[in-house]
Amino acid sequence: MLLIKTINDKLQEYLFNEELWVGIGFGILKIVLIVIVSAIIIRVGNLAIQKILSLRVKSPLRISERRENTLAKLLSNVMTYVVYFAALLMVLETMTLDVRALLAGAGIVGLAVGFGAQNLVRDIITGFFIIFEDQFSVGDVIRVGAFEGTVEEIGLRTTKIKSWTGELHILPNGSIVEVTNFSIHNSTAVVDVNVSYESDIQHVEEVIRDLLRVLPSKYEDMAAVPELLGVQNFGASEITLRVICETAPMQHFYVSRMIRKEIKLMMDEHGIDIPFPRIVMYNRDAKEGQAGKGESSGG
Repeated sequence: MLLIKTINDKLQEYLFNEELWVGIGFGILKIVLIVIVSAIIIRVGNLAIQKILSLRVKSPLRISERRENTLAKLLSNVMTYVVYFAALLMVLETMTLDVRALLAGAGIVGLAVGFGAQNLVRDIITGFFIIFEDQFSVGDVIRVGAFEGTVEEIGLRTTKIKSWTGELHILPNGSIVEVTNFSIHNSTAVVDVNVSYESDIQHVEEVIRDLLRVLPSKYEDMAAVPELLGVQNFGASEITLRVICETAPMQHFYVSRMIRKEIKLMMDEHGIDIPFPRIVMYNRDAKEGQAGKGESSGG
């Protein structure tokens, strides 16, 4: 009983120690302040990064908008990791833990883990060279293996690609071996136009060329005047004419649709027929032993 009473007295003395609770209160307050200050530093740092990069217009060393977005996200991620790491060390120090001993132990453990984290190191190194060599940037449309879409974010370890159907693909940078970038150079729209064999090809080509000359003033995504290459193919019931047009990067699908629409309206205006399937029928029972031939058509 005497031992229990002694333990109880010491426990009460410890719990009702005013200095203990004052120290705990100051520690909690300090931790809260560390978290708040860290959040403020990150927010101010992000604004500073955006401000510094926005001054590129006034600088002789200008960078493209696509690379600016990539650098902004990368610098923001690096700054966030550094601030959170420093905040964690300060919180541990507030909790009266020996930070130096922890760092020394972490260094030894990190050396051991490093041998098993080769993929992580490869991802980080590859991510650095992707940014340094400007292989692709945020906002670019790329294809990596079986994945194709718009680059949402490039981090030190992973790259996020959003497909046109909405899926978000997260790829480790080390797995990116071959990249096809569709956003660096202008694209080319290719449109095939079918006309009937009865049409006057020279007249059709003339009206199409007249139309193509005015299209760039209507569609700003056209980088040049569309060009009519001429007869591309002879089909079963149609003659195919090919039109090409240089467009802004990744705008060739839109421009192709607009060219088809304008050509269809033009053909209706000039009475140019669109070809329809034809079937040739032979009558083996024709008189005098000659095969009579008839032609029918179907739309």
